[in-house]
Amino acid sequence: MKRIFTAALAVVVLLTISVFGFAACKTDGNTIRLNEVTHSLFYTPQYLAMALGYFEDEGLNIEITNGQGANNVMTALLTNEADIGLMGCEANIYVYLQGKKDYPRVIGQLTKRDGSFLVARTENRNFDYTGIENKTVLMGRTGGMPAMILQYVLNNKGYVNGENIVMDYSIEFGALGPAFTTGTGDFVPLFEPAASQVVKDGKGYIVSAIGMDSGEIPYTCYTATTEYMEKHPENVEKFLRAVWKGTEYAMTHSAEEIAKLVEKYFVGTSLDLLTAAVKNYQTFDVWTTTPVTDKKAFERIQDIMENAGELSERVSYDVIVDNTVAEKIGAIN
Repeated sequence: MKRIFTAALAVVVLLTISVFGFAACKTDGNTIRLNEVTHSLFYTPQYLAMALGYFEDEGLNIEITNGQGANNVMTALLTNEADIGLMGCEANIYVYLQGKKDYPRVIGQLTKRDGSFLVARTENRNFDYTGIENKTVLMGRTGGMPAMILQYVLNNKGYVNGENIVMDYSIEFGALGPAFTTGTGDFVPLFEPAASQVVKDGKGYIVSAIGMDSGEIPYTCYTATTEYMEKHPENVEKFLRAVWKGTEYAMTHSAEEIAKLVEKYFVGTSLDLLTAAVKNYQTFDVWTTTPVTDKKAFERIQDIMENAGELSERVSYDVIVDNTVAEKIGAIN
């Protein structure tokens, strides 16, 4: 994974998400260029902050691009093509271990567990990972966080790849859904709304919330360079405050209300499907109630990386995480 990540740092892939309807505007003191790892309902609080005008209330203009992978988001930060990146903190760890001087640090956390759901071909209302010996589980890319977490869960349940189960890493995470629905594998991890879509189409059944099985971790975090934080501390605080207003809304309103607000950012996905997906995320408690990253959760993500053989050495929590601004935001009651 480290070799792949290093090679990817040479190229920046920034694809503008046209569905947001934000015109490209000249960068100024009130503009934050946000690069997100992918476009997903998993980040609903951020989209609610947009839909409800919370960023505007803070006097901010937000330009959003889709990095299509943590390596590309990190590259955008390192080359000053983005101000803040939304991705997993494993990318910060990899870059730090490469010896980068102004390596980006975690400044706020958005999600506190894996947001993917394990989908099976047959229904099992009391699924507990027993009875799946010799089955094939589609994992996604080797070294990718979804694959590492699922491997961690399966290993803890007593399964070892090639011995009593098949962990298939041959398919990129984004292509797992189509592969599964066309007959490949017995189980597949999918984010929303892809998981609910498979269920709606009668192609599978959600049997487990993987994030509940792996425990809390800093799964998706906001990241920025030390230079940006020192030059724009007020913007960072305004940004995080707006997102956590969105989080509070997500935790205090119905899935139907939320789905109607974020529908415009997910063109082509039905309101019913969006509602079902948001409800799943609410049920399984995926969003943080505070932007402050927890040390215990940070250590668990390194456990997961070590288990997958993707961590050359452990890194200090204080080296990667900067809670200076996050602590000012507080927590949602």
